[in-house]
Amino acid sequence: MCAIIGIFGEKIRDKLHEMLLSLKHRGPDMSGVYVDGTTSYGKLADLDIPQGKFGLGHNLLSIVGSDVIQPLKEGKIILACNGEIYNHEKLRDELEKTFNYEFKTDSDSEIILALIKRYYRGNLPICITNVLKDLDGDYAFAAYDGKDLVAVRDPLGVKPLYYGSYNGYSGFASERKALWKVGIDETHSLPPDYMLHNQELIPLKNNLLSKKLSTDRYNQNKNDLKNILKENLIKSVEKRVNSLEKVGIPFSGGVDSTILTVICNDLGVETELYTVGSEGSPDVNFAMKVADHMGLPIYTKVVDEDVVRKCIPHVLNALEEWNIMKLGVGMTTYLAAEMAHRNSLRVMLSGQGADELFAGYHRYLKFYTEKGERTQEDLRNDVKNIYHVNLERDDKVTMANSVELRVPYLDLQIINIAMNTPIKYKIAGENDGLRKCILREVAMDLGVPQEIVERPKKAAQYGSGIHKILTRNILKDSVYMQELKNSFNFIDI
Repeated sequence: MCAIIGIFGEKIRDKLHEMLLSLKHRGPDMSGVYVDGTTSYGKLADLDIPQGKFGLGHNLLSIVGSDVIQPLKEGKIILACNGEIYNHEKLRDELEKTFNYEFKTDSDSEIILALIKRYYRGNLPICITNVLKDLDGDYAFAAYDGKDLVAVRDPLGVKPLYYGSYNGYSGFASERKALWKVGIDETHSLPPDYMLHNQELIPLKNNLLSKKLSTDRYNQNKNDLKNILKENLIKSVEKRVNSLEKVGIPFSGGVDSTILTVICNDLGVETELYTVGSEGSPDVNFAMKVADHMGLPIYTKVVDEDVVRKCIPHVLNALEEWNIMKLGVGMTTYLAAEMAHRNSLRVMLSGQGADELFAGYHRYLKFYTEKGERTQEDLRNDVKNIYHVNLERDDKVTMANSVELRVPYLDLQIINIAMNTPIKYKIAGENDGLRKCILREVAMDLGVPQEIVERPKKAAQYGSGIHKILTRNILKDSVYMQELKNSFNFIDI
């Protein structure tokens, strides 16, 4: 949705501007700053940034007319938020009726500001802990009361946030490059289960992955679990496409992305599919079949060695790290988002998280053979760590194209259901080559074509053919790879 930044130090005006400029791709529409009590809003090129010792900044990516520029202010509380609050309408009604809060904007981010006002008793860290209990969304935000600066992420870490300090300056930003730009070389990803309070980490009591199902509708009956999973998948997609006229899906023709496609289509949302792959690659072939079956528009980027070589620097710049595995996966999503951007699309839905929740990866079969039901702990651990393995990567390569990526499978309720679904309903036995059994049954019930329901899992870089292109020639070109590596200064790596 946007970029947020913050910096403490002497004479921070130029640094604040440089940080905003480095993250302009995340919010190309408008910008806003708060510096020592003064706010300024407008186009970044025309922004009047005062000199000072503390500044907050925000770059806006406008979606569905949500053109409210931040930071937002209520009394002495200042807020900058990157994200979507999915229960904002319910919270707005509640706060208006029970707390008599008068909303000044239609921004879902103002919900956070209203909740802070509701719980604030002079201690901002305690206040924010209470605020987080009410929120359902994907977000990273920072709040400041003139004394304390608190920054947090959503429980899964869907939205990125980095922090660091150097030579009298400390700050945070949606991407590392903003901190590197102003000389803060050593940066850290804020763990989702921690709060950053005045540059110190404070653990949060996040019991997300240890929740037990809280309703009698959940039990160990597979059919009941399947139905409630289907019901909540539809709800999860519905709240992520609410108010959108059109949505895009990075589409591999696999079961995860096809489920999202079918649900979006059933909800009446105009849906566009974006597929990336080499000529004749499995993803392109399956994607074309599904698009034809459903009568949906599909946009295809056929890649070859030349396309991959030209794309590598752009993807590495987005990733902010020299990681060949992330390069292969990230390039597929980057090129899909690039096509979506050219079509003026601002939101895409991803199947990210389905494999971790429902045992899609082949390694889980090995774990199941060795551990049985205890394999659930491996899934739980992978979900807990998905933010720095996959989510930050996917956010940065899509936002490099000014496209927001939303992840319906990582809805808190879906996670709750999945973590309480016995592993035997995910893996049928030691010879189950497909896995994700219960999710595939949901797919069948939703009307996903049989061929897709039974399609084996194939990682994005393999299904698209990009991994083969990288390993066949490009990665073996040691001169080119060294020159490429030298052209990037990944300070943290």
